[in-house]
Amino acid sequence: MDANDGFRELHRQECLRLLATVPVGRIVYTRQALPAVLPVNFSLDGDGAVLVRTSASSELVGAILGALVAFEADEVDAATHSGWSVVVMGTATVVTDPAEHTRLLRTGPRSWAPAPREVFVRIDPELVTGRELVGGRSLYGVHFPT
Repeated sequence: MDANDGFRELHRQECLRLLATVPVGRIVYTRQALPAVLPVNFSLDGDGAVLVRTSASSELVGAILGALVAFEADEVDAATHSGWSVVVMGTATVVTDPAEHTRLLRTGPRSWAPAPREVFVRIDPELVTGRELVGGRSLYGVHFPT
């Protein structure tokens, strides 16, 4: 991107580092042939996969199994007009390996709305992109006082 447009592209490792600093993101998927967006709490696994813990009978699980989905998280400071946004695109799968499930019970995300039977959804990071908004910049690179 142009150096004066107010945005800076983020490298994959920067994106993953920033994702690890926020507790909530949004899953973007297809629902009845239309785009759907659902806010969820999440965590990252060691390989950068996005992990979501949800009810095994949730509509989300049925809609995203094996599907290509997007996951977005961001942080914005309205006072300084700065922030960042990261998008992870990849295939969503339910963790079925018992040992992996047991590990995630200890290390994975905690559900904010616990259900009797929960599963872990993993989004493998096939494409990770992000950008940072540099505060106070106009289209001409002029800084405005805050």
